[in-house]
Amino acid sequence: MTKRMVQIVVMFLVFFSFHTSGQAKVFIDVGDGSKLEQELVVLSDYGGITITPNEAFRVNEALTRYEMAEFLVRTLQLDLEVSAIPTYADIAQDDERMPVIAAITEARIMSGFEGNFNPDAIVTRVQAVKTLEHVYQLTGQSKLGYIDIKTNHDAYATIQAFIANGIFIPAKNEKFNPNAQIARGDFVSYLARILEPTLRLTEPKEPVYESCVVETDKKRYVVDVAVTNMWNKSNQTRNIDYPSKKDPVDMQKWVSSLSVMQKKWLVGKTDTQALYGDEVTLIEKKGKWSRIAAKDQYVPYLKAGYPGWVPESHVAVTTKNYDDCAIAVVTAKKTTLINEINKEKFLEISYATILPVVKTDDTYYHVETPNKGIKLLKKSDAKTYQKYSDIPKPTAETIIKEAKRYLDLPYLWAGTSSWGYDCSGILYAVFRTHGIMIPRDSFYQAKGGKAVAKKDLQPGDLVFFAYNGGKGKVYHVGLYLGGGKMLHAPHYASKVKIENMNQGAYKRNYSGARRYL
Repeated sequence: MTKRMVQIVVMFLVFFSFHTSGQAKVFIDVGDGSKLEQELVVLSDYGGITITPNEAFRVNEALTRYEMAEFLVRTLQLDLEVSAIPTYADIAQDDERMPVIAAITEARIMSGFEGNFNPDAIVTRVQAVKTLEHVYQLTGQSKLGYIDIKTNHDAYATIQAFIANGIFIPAKNEKFNPNAQIARGDFVSYLARILEPTLRLTEPKEPVYESCVVETDKKRYVVDVAVTNMWNKSNQTRNIDYPSKKDPVDMQKWVSSLSVMQKKWLVGKTDTQALYGDEVTLIEKKGKWSRIAAKDQYVPYLKAGYPGWVPESHVAVTTKNYDDCAIAVVTAKKTTLINEINKEKFLEISYATILPVVKTDDTYYHVETPNKGIKLLKKSDAKTYQKYSDIPKPTAETIIKEAKRYLDLPYLWAGTSSWGYDCSGILYAVFRTHGIMIPRDSFYQAKGGKAVAKKDLQPGDLVFFAYNGGKGKVYHVGLYLGGGKMLHAPHYASKVKIENMNQGAYKRNYSGARRYL
């Protein structure tokens, strides 16, 4: 090979190496070419992080005190061989995290409280900016500000300095939400912009909008999985039920794996289900199980709602209030929420799921999740209203058309999600999606609405069947279609179907009808 050819090959290899490395993702959950990607590269240059393209940075997860300490210790290149190891009641002297905690303590950047360092405690937005201001001594004033940070707020000067230096810039009528948790992605963005002035902002990062979310001192409990089974006793699940018990749940895998007899076993074991974002009341705890009450599922014996036991990981605690937010009601059979930053899939959710909307764009509703921040919901898969009572009253034709979408869906005892319905669950879901919260169970549905004589039946009415020739307890419900036909989910070995209600057991056990339209 000639000398010239060697030079060409070397140049090609250098170019190819640069090109491929330049195309590699910094983390799998950080978008290529995004501003966050640039910020993470800068932070990596300072030693603050190690880029790992095959791992997630966990951009939207809440920042802990230890994580903040580690980012700062590495970025400042503090000596981990400190002269004195501090004594914290919650951190052992030989804990692998102690060198970082000792270094941040000796530098007087962070310290403990009442003898504890609290490494896993969540950092609030105001705690984060105060810590960064203390380290980097930012100063400055701005004419801009956040509507919830008044001049008498103890963080006013700090936040003014951050705005003046372009670390963040508020949009019109935007709130800072000082006591909200700060995401890992936001913290490293602020840190990188402090270190590298070319990354700083000159205009608001977000479009102008007025936040509808209000931070409160009141705890609220919400379902934090796509759908959770509510059991009548704690800890009575079988091995085969694990996909429905883990976090996140895999309802499709669970439902598909159940045999007919395994479905039958659920009768009397599970009572109902609650969907992602549903507000619940926490009644009691037992081990790793929580007894909750589903607020929107009526039962006459408990004001808080329908009770049942769920794995404790299926419920999140929040102090955010969304009463001023619009709502998005999922109208697709199923849809997938998407991460804001990298547009990757986050979570598949069911028909009839209702989530608060904080803003919209041409393609998505930006919805709040129980504890994973804002996610994107396709506009084509949901409808939005300022409040639930604004949903227009449906026609019988609408209700029937909706219910027919689930023909041939396998029956699931206690099911209220589009992975499987029982007889009353499918009607509860369809009516809920159209602004009418009917009771959850058939025997309570049979007491609501307006009583209708059989000769006056109209399409869209609910028809009921009871033991003892129709005179006993109601055990089944169907949606009347007209002409003696009903749509219903018969039993654990069947599917959603249309049948004649005027023959066989249905004729013998007919007990009445109710109109909710």
